[in-house]
Amino acid sequence: MYNNRQDIPAYFRFLMKENSPMTKFRLAHLGLVMAAIGFTAAAPIAGFSSVAYAAETVRAEIGKPLQEAQKLAAAGKNKEALAKLKETDAVGGKSANESYLIERTRASVAVAAGDNDAAARAFEFVINSGKLSPAESAKFSEALAGIYYRAKDYPKAVTWFQRVLKDNPSNTSAHEYIVQILYTSGKYAEAAKELQASKNLSENQLGMLANIQLKQNDKAGYVQTLEKLAGSYPKTSYWADLLNRVSGKPGFSSTLSLDVLRLRLVNGLLTKPSEYMEMAQLSLQAGNPAEAIKIIDQGYKKGILGTGSDAARHQRLKDLAAKTQTEFDAKAAANEAEAVKAKDADALANLGYGLVSAGKADKGLPLMDQAVKLSTGRNPEAIKLHYGIAQNIAGKKPAALNTLKTVKGTDGTADLARYWTLNINHPM
Repeated sequence: MYNNRQDIPAYFRFLMKENSPMTKFRLAHLGLVMAAIGFTAAAPIAGFSSVAYAAETVRAEIGKPLQEAQKLAAAGKNKEALAKLKETDAVGGKSANESYLIERTRASVAVAAGDNDAAARAFEFVINSGKLSPAESAKFSEALAGIYYRAKDYPKAVTWFQRVLKDNPSNTSAHEYIVQILYTSGKYAEAAKELQASKNLSENQLGMLANIQLKQNDKAGYVQTLEKLAGSYPKTSYWADLLNRVSGKPGFSSTLSLDVLRLRLVNGLLTKPSEYMEMAQLSLQAGNPAEAIKIIDQGYKKGILGTGSDAARHQRLKDLAAKTQTEFDAKAAANEAEAVKAKDADALANLGYGLVSAGKADKGLPLMDQAVKLSTGRNPEAIKLHYGIAQNIAGKKPAALNTLKTVKGTDGTADLARYWTLNINHPM
């Protein structure tokens, strides 16, 4: 199947790039974390010379270079500020509070200067100082993990992101970073395991899982993830891939081609005159002229039919659908009586669907219900599938979902019933 980058659907390729929108979003998120804890520049700390700070004193030989470093950082001279802070390193006998203030300032300045090593050491000191509140400690830990991530020190980044998750299991951003690190490190199985262990995955997370499954040639897993994407984050790209796959699935019945087109239609995937023509013709063959008329009318409304060199052909099909509907209406009562008498499940189902499509659900649905209960049609599961679709057309959503839930079969009927359920719950 997908053996190289070119084979991977375009809407997943962006997940493979280090400079992808998702990676950029994460790096921007790290910047927001930094800002939230005051690490865009060193916050002013006044009165270092022999005055109390947090119930402790700061000596002048430490307070003076700290203040000067603050001023340099405020002027954007972060490397000079780092150099100034080194003067405090030579001062002996520092109190815990003095060391904390030095390292907190150094952490801020080092981040701004792009010195990841100095920033990481300062962050770790501040976090382990015991002077941060639990909430602030969590933010500092996440920022430190981000520093290691940007420095590509992935083992340490994972360690600190895991610490973030330990304190706050619901931190989805930290979890995404861990998965991203595993993914970019080529540890696909571990990344997939992390994703599959999570609930309520975001679209980005599902997209990454799908991409991993493509790389591992996990066809069944990929389709399951694609179903979640189409169901929770409906897009034409997801639906197109999903429906192409179900049609190409071994054992898929060609008699369900119209049902696939029905899903393609409601998801905006019909774009060519030939597709509208094919679907309308299949509807006529299925004894459902009302559906054919709706399809043709939609094609005309969108400007897809009725134009170009085949405009006359489109018109002939439109006229045929109208004529067939007239004949359908004229024979409906007789056909119903005959189907009921013969207990012909297929005839009852087809007639019922045609009536529902024509806006006569009160007459059509009972006939389809009879067909389902007879369970003697050529494909009883397909009859249940059509009954569920018809109930949805009639605006009976709960009943439709209940019916679709009962559809089984290995010829594609169960798959299509599941996809209709996805579409009904999360329409495009």
